[in-house]
Amino acid sequence: MEYVEWFGTHFIGLFQAGGQAFLGLITGILPLLIVLLTFTYSVIAFIGEQRVTRAIQFSARNIILRYSLMPMLSVLMLTNPMAYTFGRFVKEEQKPAFYDSAVSFVHPVTGLFPYANAGELFVFLGIANGVMEAGFNISSLSVRYFLTGIVVILMRGIITEMITNFLMRKENL
Repeated sequence: MEYVEWFGTHFIGLFQAGGQAFLGLITGILPLLIVLLTFTYSVIAFIGEQRVTRAIQFSARNIILRYSLMPMLSVLMLTNPMAYTFGRFVKEEQKPAFYDSAVSFVHPVTGLFPYANAGELFVFLGIANGVMEAGFNISSLSVRYFLTGIVVILMRGIITEMITNFLMRKENL
């Protein structure tokens, strides 16, 4: 009989722990996400949507900016999965490389801008929890993640564009 009692206590305890975690998200991360999202849209409104669009069109002409600044801005302004719509500013043969860069940036951005890809937040928080338990600073992890992400998306974009051009030449497209 004591096994039944133990199971009942721990079964409901599982849901109580889940409820406490959910409450922590509502009181902790949710207000942060709302404020960050409001800030981002306020900056866009302050600068002007037309100016932002022109800056993105300008960055699409330069290979370095196309695979660093463009994916970064798209993820920060439109969040995942809408960020991929910035691909409309690049030529058809550059779209696979832009998509590769943008999709590769949705995780590294999570530490500094959690609203940009809330689905990845739980992965980042799991890693951050381990880093904090090891005695390191979560802020430096977030910044390093972000900067490393920019380098990685630049490399991926350039390499993917080279592969796409090679395959298009091979197929006479």
